[in-house]
Amino acid sequence: MIRPVTIEDVQQLVDIYNYYVLNTVVTFDDVPFTVEAFKEKIETIYKTYPFFVFEENNKILGYAYANKWREKPAYKHTVESTVYLHEKALGKQIGSKLYTELLKQLKAQNYHVIVGGLTLPNEASVKLHEKFGFKQVAHYKEVGLKFDKWLDVGFWQLTL
Repeated sequence: MIRPVTIEDVQQLVDIYNYYVLNTVVTFDDVPFTVEAFKEKIETIYKTYPFFVFEENNKILGYAYANKWREKPAYKHTVESTVYLHEKALGKQIGSKLYTELLKQLKAQNYHVIVGGLTLPNEASVKLHEKFGFKQVAHYKEVGLKFDKWLDVGFWQLTL
């Protein structure tokens, strides 16, 4: 089931995210979040933007949220989207279900553009974004360094 995030979800969410911090280049964070820091992140985002979890049998298998794209006032109708899945829940269409709900809420809240930033290569995330109509608008080469490897970042955009 998809439902809004609650603060009680924080431990499961930080566990999902920290897996990616420690084991992948999907995120450029390189130090695991503490529960307290992730709680603050949730509270800050949820005040303004939609934030959902996918829960099955009392276990969170993924989450998605929108957040501020950039600071200047003219960007207020543009958001960045984020989706993370439990590493054992990949390939079960949970990301698609979360994105469906997230995009529905963003449209209802009159956001105009959604931007997804992806570490490249990342075939699964590219497919997810393109399934929803996102188009690649940028590819920055070797802008991130993690695990002693230079990494590319691409940006996908959807106009609602």
